[in-house]
Amino acid sequence: MITYKDGVFHLSTKDTSYVMGVFEGKLLNLYWGEKLNFVPELSKMLPIDYFRTFSSTDVIDSDGEKFSTNDFTMEYPDYGRGDYRISAFEGKDFEGTTASNLKFDSYEIVDGKYSIPKMPAIYSEEKDNVKTLKIYLRDEYSNLKVTLLYGVFEDLNVITRAATFKNEGSEAYTIEKAFSLSVDFNCKELDFIHLSGAWARERVPHRRRVVAGTQQVESIYGISSHIHNPFFALVSPDATETMGDAYGFNLVYSGNFIAGAQKDCFDVTRAYLGIHPTGFSWVLAPGEEFYTPEAVTVYSANGIGEMSRKFHKIYRTRLCRGKYRDIKRPILINNWEATYFDFNEEKILKITEAAAELGVELMVLDDGWFGKRDKENCSLGDWIPDTRKLPNGIKGLAEKVNGYGLKFGLWFEPEMISPDSDLYRAHPDWCLHQCDRERTLGRSQYILDLCREEICDFVKGALDNILSTGLVSYVKWDMNRYMSEVGSPAFSKEHQGEIAHRYLIGLYGIMEYITKKYPDVLFEGCSGGGGRFDPGILHYMPQIWTSDDTDALERIDIQYGTSICYPYSAMGAHVSAVPNHQVYRTTPMKLRGDVAICGQLGYELDLAKLTDADKEEVKKQIAAYHKLSDVFHNGDLYRLITPDNSDVAANQFISEDESTVAVCIYIKRARPNNSFKFVKLLNLDKNALYVDEKGNEFSGDYLMHFGFKISANKDYDSKIIVLNKK
Repeated sequence: MITYKDGVFHLSTKDTSYVMGVFEGKLLNLYWGEKLNFVPELSKMLPIDYFRTFSSTDVIDSDGEKFSTNDFTMEYPDYGRGDYRISAFEGKDFEGTTASNLKFDSYEIVDGKYSIPKMPAIYSEEKDNVKTLKIYLRDEYSNLKVTLLYGVFEDLNVITRAATFKNEGSEAYTIEKAFSLSVDFNCKELDFIHLSGAWARERVPHRRRVVAGTQQVESIYGISSHIHNPFFALVSPDATETMGDAYGFNLVYSGNFIAGAQKDCFDVTRAYLGIHPTGFSWVLAPGEEFYTPEAVTVYSANGIGEMSRKFHKIYRTRLCRGKYRDIKRPILINNWEATYFDFNEEKILKITEAAAELGVELMVLDDGWFGKRDKENCSLGDWIPDTRKLPNGIKGLAEKVNGYGLKFGLWFEPEMISPDSDLYRAHPDWCLHQCDRERTLGRSQYILDLCREEICDFVKGALDNILSTGLVSYVKWDMNRYMSEVGSPAFSKEHQGEIAHRYLIGLYGIMEYITKKYPDVLFEGCSGGGGRFDPGILHYMPQIWTSDDTDALERIDIQYGTSICYPYSAMGAHVSAVPNHQVYRTTPMKLRGDVAICGQLGYELDLAKLTDADKEEVKKQIAAYHKLSDVFHNGDLYRLITPDNSDVAANQFISEDESTVAVCIYIKRARPNNSFKFVKLLNLDKNALYVDEKGNEFSGDYLMHFGFKISANKDYDSKIIVLNKK
């Protein structure tokens, strides 16, 4: 998987090669693409005229020849010595010097996967074919040691990346930029794909050509954000779902990030990904070390769809952890859109009774159960049950819910504090803030300073008080505002640039503690819907509330965009009431179910108020979910017709053993006198027969070349076709 010979590193997975070389002490990126069976010596991989220089270019002498780092494809470019493109690293020594000269020092190859202290990351298991490459670089002037980490997963076709910085000098060193990766693509025409949007319309795919200059997406919201996701891809201009080169990048991080591509005057495109440098700095005392978050990279020679499936497989199996990684998760009912804050025990039990009759397995009590929380302007931090609404407390309600045969779940927003709360009155300095400056409210709340150990201990204790009863089987973990006045009085002025990152370390520490202590509890992440849908959260919580927009048509688009990087097994997907509460559209119960069933199925409405016909439809949905959830959540996804430029959308799922195929077809908009549409399946056994639920038989080659002929003549129509291989 990893070799080093004659100055050349060759990292290889089952289908991919990644090649680097050491030239005049600098580490160069030489190749990333389809697997190479043989890699020649370094001189043959460099351009024939690699000593290209110009009068305006800073040059380095090499045995009488001259070359410039600005002319090379650099692996981890530093700052201030002739490479004028975006650097991966910038820092300042005790004298204020900013120019650095990272040179290759040595390397190490070890079995298994590296880890990152206090941070989420991809992991390996004993049976995996995984090796780690550590490349040690050193700046001799500042005695800064930089270690580039590469985790090579041979069978899963994934290479993970991270970097560490250790101050081996005698004076403090300040890091001002520390990306997780940088990759230079030599003379390639590329398109840039990213997932952008806003609250309730997250992760819309955007694609445009990479041209001279810089294109990037970013977040300085304190969370990965609704606005941009910490994922992007560079693809060949001809790339489709099934053909072309696709390079995918994703950051295992839930905070401020930057991701982009810069094309220079020689048609070299530099891709980069890491912590956003705005507002960031990290002071390294002598002997101290800093780790960047991990980046996950995949390459596909067979289009965007294969890239997605590689992300899906490693996230399902080597990012998510715990009991619920591999087992079917319960179908839930959430009371939020049914009652909002206006509920009591009687209302919740009526919904529970109706849910039990229909086959729902978990009752989730959302916001409003604690303090004096009748609206969103108070009580966060006061995690004491409101006996006005729940006279028997959480314990009494949970026991009654269990009596109907359902498990019980609860909503928390543990990272927040309301100004109108007993907690804030006792500890007004516990929120993130900057000295005596005015504090900005978001959703009538502040953010707890999770940089401080005593505050993290309070959050752990508040959760312990509820979860230790053993009556809560599910937690929805919400986070409903962006960060402002990011500062902490617990740290000196030199360390204020560390606060946003230290917050994440504190948060991850709480999540590690809670999820390990309560392994039987299913945790679902949420941040105003999909504002923190990222691999960092998925490491602790195997599913995330995909969006606060529950409209079926909107969800077709949102789940499509999300699936470009993330698996359907990670997507919380609910059937809600109509008219929909976000866009006021009325869609059939069947469509709402057929869209939600591919994710982690739930309901968010008053089931007791459904018509008899809708109740029968819910029973059918639940039966289908039990039958197909393994196909949707552990199988391979093929996006047959994407909804971005079509009135029709279609997805295909193939089970791991390839015995079952589920095809989901959605008609978003009908047109009069419309042409027929053909939904052609992918990657079937062309010589096998497939049987549908009515007993009709189809050959694999027929399904792939002719497919299903459908008419889009009815708004909001939907169909799920299940085929079993004979």
